[in-house]
Amino acid sequence: MLDVVAGIGVTLLLFTIGLKLDIRTLLRPDVWGGATLHMLASTLALMGIFMGLKLAGLSMLSDVPSSTLWLLAFALSFSSTVLVVKVLEKRSESQTAYGRLAIGVLIMQDIFAVVFLTASSGTLPSPWALGLLLLIPAAPTLRLLLDRMGHGEMQMLCGILLALVLGYALFEAVGVKGNLGALIIGLLLSPHPAAQTLARSMFNLKELLLVGFFLSLGLTALPDLEQVVLAILLVMLLPLKGLLFQLVFMCFRMRHRTSLLASLSLTNYSEFGLIVGAIAASTGLLPTDWLVTLSLAVALSFAASSLLNAFSERLYRRLERLLPSIDSAALSPSDRPIDVGDAEAVVLGMGRIGRSAYRRLQKEYGLNVLGIDSNPKSVKRLEERGFNILEGDAVDSDFWDKLLMSPQARMVVLAMPHHAGNLAALKQLRLRHFPGRITAVVEYPEEIGPIRELGANAVFHVYDEAGRALADSAAEEAGIYAKIQQLG
Repeated sequence: MLDVVAGIGVTLLLFTIGLKLDIRTLLRPDVWGGATLHMLASTLALMGIFMGLKLAGLSMLSDVPSSTLWLLAFALSFSSTVLVVKVLEKRSESQTAYGRLAIGVLIMQDIFAVVFLTASSGTLPSPWALGLLLLIPAAPTLRLLLDRMGHGEMQMLCGILLALVLGYALFEAVGVKGNLGALIIGLLLSPHPAAQTLARSMFNLKELLLVGFFLSLGLTALPDLEQVVLAILLVMLLPLKGLLFQLVFMCFRMRHRTSLLASLSLTNYSEFGLIVGAIAASTGLLPTDWLVTLSLAVALSFAASSLLNAFSERLYRRLERLLPSIDSAALSPSDRPIDVGDAEAVVLGMGRIGRSAYRRLQKEYGLNVLGIDSNPKSVKRLEERGFNILEGDAVDSDFWDKLLMSPQARMVVLAMPHHAGNLAALKQLRLRHFPGRITAVVEYPEEIGPIRELGANAVFHVYDEAGRALADSAAEEAGIYAKIQQLG
């Protein structure tokens, strides 16, 4: 039962990843090239270490054939999609430059995993699998479902149906891995404006079901001392894995912050290693004791990775001066700095509130306004509608280091959907002594205090302001004027 809950949780996770992902991200050389190069380099490096340990007389490796060691090295080159996405979502950084890079690499790894599992099963997908290509021209029809479902519970139920039936069950029926099907259905729906809302509506359910996944890792078996020692040795190899990611990303001319934080996020082992281990054990290629060792190594890598990522920004600040400088003109096009031009007002976060603030400042006050958003799909859509907007990551400290704020800039409006993002942006503005006025939006009353303490000049609670505007409009329509106006 626990495995079923865990499987549904992982399926919904991959579906929501697809909803948030721009398919063009996977076509970037730093994504597909980085994932491929790292897999090759990591597999070779780990194989060399395993052979060294075997020659040194490690008992658990003495009876393991070289072909199985290659299999283990390949499995341990993967990173955990579940853990990385959870860490990024918790920090509201899944749409940042490094977050998109990490998720893109993970999806490429998932594709490699599907190819491997299909090959290792010894059976090809059904000829009916070719019919799955019809989902591409059918995508506009699928998106119409989101228009008709509205919001709330019906939207969430529609998402579950699409992920589990049209995604998982349909793909499994024709011999293709169901988790990949859920990811592909999410990708096909991602261009729809409601895709982000659908992903948010499924967040709590997905989080609850993923508890089953983490519990299933811990309930594998009780390890003995030798298995614990070997698992710890595997965890001690994680810095090598992270270093290889960093070197690979540097080859693609990524900014140091992007490459380092993406590398730290991916420095863990994947649940895919357990699947490979189970396949090898079922065919007699791997002793069953190794399944316990791999489970413990994966669990320990999760703990180590979570701790490491909690201090990732501090690590970057300390290591930044040791890394070679990169000319901004030579950077990857997706990772170059931003010039705001002669903007008088800057709106960070171009969601519904940000767009309303942008239009008001432009039309009613005649200001030259610039919008900044981290979602490339939103940026493209708003550009087509005539907005002056740039893609940028306000949570990225390098964004502020490279930001060329014009002397004419008189105000900044913080309208990002996540409180943590607005706090981070406000801290960066204060650190850089921005002379203009800063206004922030909050969703909950308890968020007002921290924003004010950091020095925001004005803070607006979304629901209070909406209620006040509604009351004013209703009174004005009824010919009723405020008491102050009546006294005047």
